[in-house]
Amino acid sequence: MTTTTAITNIGSLVTNDPALGEGPLGLIENAAVVIDGDRIAWVGPADRAPAADAAFNAQGRALIPGFVDSHSHLVFAGDRTAEFNARMSGRAYSAGGIRTTVAATRAASDAELEANLLRHLHEARRQGTTTFETKSGYGLTVADEARALRIAAAHTEEVTYLGAHIVSPDYADDPAGYVDLVTGEMLAACAPYARWVDVFCEKGAFDGDQARAILTAGAAAGLVPRVHANQLGHGPGVQLAVELEAASADHCTHLTDADVDALAQAAGTTVATLLPGAEFSTRAQWPDARRLIDAGATVALSTDCNPGSSYTSSMPFCIALAVRDMRMTPDEALWSATAGGARALRRTDIGTVTPGARADLALLDAPSHVHLAYRPGVPLVSAVWQKGVRAH
Repeated sequence: MTTTTAITNIGSLVTNDPALGEGPLGLIENAAVVIDGDRIAWVGPADRAPAADAAFNAQGRALIPGFVDSHSHLVFAGDRTAEFNARMSGRAYSAGGIRTTVAATRAASDAELEANLLRHLHEARRQGTTTFETKSGYGLTVADEARALRIAAAHTEEVTYLGAHIVSPDYADDPAGYVDLVTGEMLAACAPYARWVDVFCEKGAFDGDQARAILTAGAAAGLVPRVHANQLGHGPGVQLAVELEAASADHCTHLTDADVDALAQAAGTTVATLLPGAEFSTRAQWPDARRLIDAGATVALSTDCNPGSSYTSSMPFCIALAVRDMRMTPDEALWSATAGGARALRRTDIGTVTPGARADLALLDAPSHVHLAYRPGVPLVSAVWQKGVRAH
């Protein structure tokens, strides 16, 4: 028997639906939300809330949609502390550090990989993340890529095949042979576990022609493209993402005017997913979110949680970085970390607090969502509901 729960006395509710409240965030003051099973049943002013079987008093605090982390790399083993320490001492970041994690991941057991994944998922949920995407990419053999996706698929619907993270060390002298593997036997083994196909289109990883071949093969196998694009320098990634109608172009750090225009024109199809944790952790140039938003592009924020270039699972931290260093407003940053992430995953059932949406919610120990940027580093998430169930 389904039990309904009313969350009452909400000081400020972010719905992300302008039809329900004020401004783009659809803000409702003195609000209530009724959960029925795993869905939102009712949203509105607290004094109009219908009766429910149970009640939770928000005590005047802010309630927001659960964060949608649309880009992470959580199936891995090992530690890259030494690399981070050296980088903070002056060494530049390049794609080559991935090989260290590949070696550790191959050596780990399935149980070790799953335990590490779960540790990071629980860590993220405590900070308000209720939906996450995660990728393979640290195995780079048919068996290791397939097991990574199998492990991930047991814990999220949003699984991405990233056999094309870098050219496998086993194929260092034969990159064309590795592309053949990624688009052939490896794809066949991995596609049953994945929804998405991704490629690191970057100098030191895969060029435009290789990336096109990989994404096209993935699409033919029923996977939807995403692209690691324009992180380390200018390149073809963004244009390729738009051309192939990828769900997202991720990083978008180094953009030409033509790249920005392309993302703006494709705003309904390809989301520009910005990953400020990577720039923070590599002391790199910040993505210019203001330029993208003003041009009309759809922007998402995500953690890029991975052991090398962005070892954070905290969406609130990424919101604070986006507001401080990427020229986003607090409202824009929260929207991008919730509804924007949902757009990047082509989901309409998450990222909002609206009737019929999945009941994924985060209660802040603060009167307003602005505190996420106003009080950086403070653990403000005091309660989380995932699919209607309060997490403990």
